[in-house]
Amino acid sequence: MPPTAGRLAAGPCAGAVLVALVLLAGCSAAQVDDGAPDIPGVVASPSVAVPALRVETVLDGLDHPWDVALAPEGTLLVDERGGGFTAVLPDGTTRALDADSSDLFADGETGLMGLVLDPAFAGNRRFYTCQGVEEDDGAEIQVIAWTVDAGWTTATRVDDPLLGDIPVNERTGRHGGCRVRFDPSGALLVGTGDNAVGSNAQDLSTLAGKVLRIDAATGGPAPGNPFAGSADPRTRLVLSYGHRNVQGIAVRPGTGEVYTVEQGTRRDDEVNRSVPGANYGYDPDGAPDGPAGAYDESVPMTDPGIPGAVTAVWSSGAPTIATSGGDFLSGPQWGGYDGVLLLGVQKGTGVLALRLDEEGELVEQFRVPELEDAYGRVRTPLLGADGALYLTTDNGDGDDRLLRVVPA
Repeated sequence: MPPTAGRLAAGPCAGAVLVALVLLAGCSAAQVDDGAPDIPGVVASPSVAVPALRVETVLDGLDHPWDVALAPEGTLLVDERGGGFTAVLPDGTTRALDADSSDLFADGETGLMGLVLDPAFAGNRRFYTCQGVEEDDGAEIQVIAWTVDAGWTTATRVDDPLLGDIPVNERTGRHGGCRVRFDPSGALLVGTGDNAVGSNAQDLSTLAGKVLRIDAATGGPAPGNPFAGSADPRTRLVLSYGHRNVQGIAVRPGTGEVYTVEQGTRRDDEVNRSVPGANYGYDPDGAPDGPAGAYDESVPMTDPGIPGAVTAVWSSGAPTIATSGGDFLSGPQWGGYDGVLLLGVQKGTGVLALRLDEEGELVEQFRVPELEDAYGRVRTPLLGADGALYLTTDNGDGDDRLLRVVPA
């Protein structure tokens, strides 16, 4: 089905036949698929029984959908890396929004990426994207604020940009980030990539390779930022640094704790617990005997030689699975899944579940069986306010979907 023509696959009020439905009765135990990368420490079944899951295709015919948001009245908004927004209304109607993407820089890993609704969306109709932008003097990554009309027909830029000057790799588009989420204080968090430039992660004067924390109304530093006293206005925006490519940001329910998800090199995808002002230890700026400025990806994701470098909560080891977005499941309806952190998997397929204890230490990790070898690569998991899990796949060639997952 063409991406622009009638991509609705299913909806509870649409009266359409579900394109995809997996329904398993009772409880199930997660199994590690033989074709998936063999990650050390992944167990064949979790320590507690988990419910079987029902998976529905909400929308198909998409091409690299990057992020998804659920509005208070039940409309789903999804974006695609190559440009464009699609709304799925509560009655199942789909609508391509009229939105200006004429200046989009979309190359390699960079394009229209992170998407999040304002906490006060019901009143202000405001949402935010993080995307590559072509400027007269070159490309960069920007956070842009938009509003959408009540009928979900048009998205209009209102702060363009809200935040600019985030470097992009204009040659390849590598390591462009870029996830946007709100923290419990109402500050907007922006996870950026290092653009495959060796010095960026450790350089506090650049916005690349960082987690930024900004005021969503002004684009300036949010109150309480750790480097608020810096003379450099860019440094004042930084929450943490020493990152390679921040692809996911998740807030743990009931705690206010922020966790970030990073893609590693040939080893060490990571989940990190956010600490204001912390250095997460990525420093590929040349091998010890190599030229300065080289991008040496053989270094560890968290270099133990960097004083105070924060150790990851979870690391894939080798080989990596190319983790992407992440979100926590929450609610009694999820049974043994309640409280686990789900990570999108892009090398291989499916979703990895991490169970953390109250201190944020890893207890166990296992794959979600209903999503293994069924839908391909997963970019973004999002727990909606309706209690359902939404997933975007990332296979390309118009073969992607927006999925809805609920306990069976």
